[in-house]
Amino acid sequence: MQQPVKRPVLWHQLSLGLLLFAVYLLVDSLESPGRRAAADAHGRAIFDFEQRLHLDIEHALNASLAPHHVLATLANYEYAWTYILSAVALLVWTTLRRPDLWPLTRDSFVVMNLIAFATFWLYPVTPPRLLPELGFIDTVSRGQTVGSWGSGLVDSANQLAAMPSLHVGWALWVSVVLARITARRSVQVLSAVHVALTAYVIMATANHYLLDAVAVVIPVAVGVKLASWAHETPGTVIPTCDAFFLQVESTGAAQHVGGLVLLAPGNQPPIEQVRALVRDGLARMPRMHQRLDHRSRWHRARWVEAGDVDLDWHVTERRSGDGMTGLRRIMGELAEQPMPRDRPLWRVVMVRDVEPETSALVLLVHHAIADGIGTVLHSFELFEPAVSLPLPDGKGPGVLQRAAAVTVGLAQLATDGGAGRLPPSSLRRAFDVVDVDLEQVRRAAASRGARVTDLVIALAVDAVHSVAPELTAHTRGKLRVSVPMMVRTPDTTAEGNATAAVMLDVPLGGRAGQSFDELLAEVGRRTGRLRRPTRAMASRFVMATGLRLLPEPWADWFARTVYGSRFFHAVVSNMPGPTETLTFCGRGTHRTYPILPVAPGTPLSLGALSWSGVLGISLATDPALLDASSAAARMDEMLRRLTAGPDEPVSGQRPLEGEEQARA
Repeated sequence: MQQPVKRPVLWHQLSLGLLLFAVYLLVDSLESPGRRAAADAHGRAIFDFEQRLHLDIEHALNASLAPHHVLATLANYEYAWTYILSAVALLVWTTLRRPDLWPLTRDSFVVMNLIAFATFWLYPVTPPRLLPELGFIDTVSRGQTVGSWGSGLVDSANQLAAMPSLHVGWALWVSVVLARITARRSVQVLSAVHVALTAYVIMATANHYLLDAVAVVIPVAVGVKLASWAHETPGTVIPTCDAFFLQVESTGAAQHVGGLVLLAPGNQPPIEQVRALVRDGLARMPRMHQRLDHRSRWHRARWVEAGDVDLDWHVTERRSGDGMTGLRRIMGELAEQPMPRDRPLWRVVMVRDVEPETSALVLLVHHAIADGIGTVLHSFELFEPAVSLPLPDGKGPGVLQRAAAVTVGLAQLATDGGAGRLPPSSLRRAFDVVDVDLEQVRRAAASRGARVTDLVIALAVDAVHSVAPELTAHTRGKLRVSVPMMVRTPDTTAEGNATAAVMLDVPLGGRAGQSFDELLAEVGRRTGRLRRPTRAMASRFVMATGLRLLPEPWADWFARTVYGSRFFHAVVSNMPGPTETLTFCGRGTHRTYPILPVAPGTPLSLGALSWSGVLGISLATDPALLDASSAAARMDEMLRRLTAGPDEPVSGQRPLEGEEQARA
């Protein structure tokens, strides 16, 4: 079924435009005497080459235009404005009237300009009017045209960017895109006239050489070709924020998200009934019957139809053989195994004999399909009754406020720096769970002036320090926690990643005698940045927009560089879930826990999920760095203390250091 066409988000597109302009300004800032000398030499070489080939028509055009003041002034204005106005008009019209063509239009424009900017950087060229020895008349400076080089409005702009001519390039790009949009001859003739007029004007005003106009055909052609391949080839190009988790995945570091549900004791659903439920619900969702098509390392993967879903492979059953211990072992094995990419990237596993007459439902979805909240929304296809999650109302800051927030956030991210290096990691994974009454946790957090998220982060930090204190020496005395922040809106589908990561540094070393309450208070002070949107918005901008400007191998390198122990030590996520009591295949659910992947080289990913009045906490660890069972036992102990009655002392009794460490 064809997806409805979404209109582009205005502030996203404006941010991309500002980023593109920033690249141009960066090239412009390279001005130096040596660069000016090289540009002059390149300009003379181009003109000399044209003379030897008898292509030097610029002198004749310039000499015929310069004596006519009115015509020269009109030509200057055509040079200064029509290419901009035509391009902006096309971009705006496509956004408003043909949003289905917007991705192709935008991406071809971006690629064309980036190629031109790279040429400006590598091969600066002085325009003929600024080389007196060539004998041209500078109609631009003489006419003082508003908006052109001769006026103060843009007098400081890059004047060493003659090759290729973006004036002709933008006009030609408009003509090519219009030819793909409409077959009306009048439109195509008018556009072709504009291209020819612009080509004449750039030479007659001595702003460009003939070869500048010819050379720009290359970036226009490449831009349109690449954008056409990306948006007209069958399938859907995977967004960069989703492709990120394909790029960081490796053997032993599978990037699955999902959920573990313990069913209530009693007669358990047979595998045939589970497959029928999945077939009629989950498997009908778009990404669940699509696979990846990845043609080369230079092309981003695409979602393409996979045909009939093989439910015998996607929905399987295993037996624990050892109760909860066996379930934990199976969960660790599943976390180590990347899914084959020639199939849809999801699995449902029924684990039998977890307890007498008790089964566990395991839903695994690749992070490229959905984030944690998206996976919760996917899982609702398996449960009754139908429920929904409360989401933001979609109202937010305006375009300028968003742009300012992203700018500030990028500066903040740049100052966050790296994290202390951890000991060597392994390719193994371990898993364990803890659960507690949600209302008790809320009361425990509120009584200490904290939020539930603060409490969950403090529990994770305390568990790492208590179970693996040797890590503190490697982390410069602090644990850096990556906290995913939801940026989902009501119009966001369950598919795709709509989160952004914010880093928190929690001090660990040199705090002998600190109580858990003091640790919680410290975490609460540091989580203030979670309530300020700048870092989250900047992180989201980089993932969803900035990475689109990078060639795919560079995006791969960026993902593998920033996602791991060089920049953080643990992931801690607190997610909302349904408040209603749900059933699966007519059976009640007993406990529910989230499943998060461990980032390469890090010891821990901790997920907390509120589900039917219970806070289920899961720990996925690298056992070479952190023992999952010991960490879970420590968290369980602290939760019991925190939620104890008034007669049972809690605060101040448990020092972080000096206490016997929990060991497996």
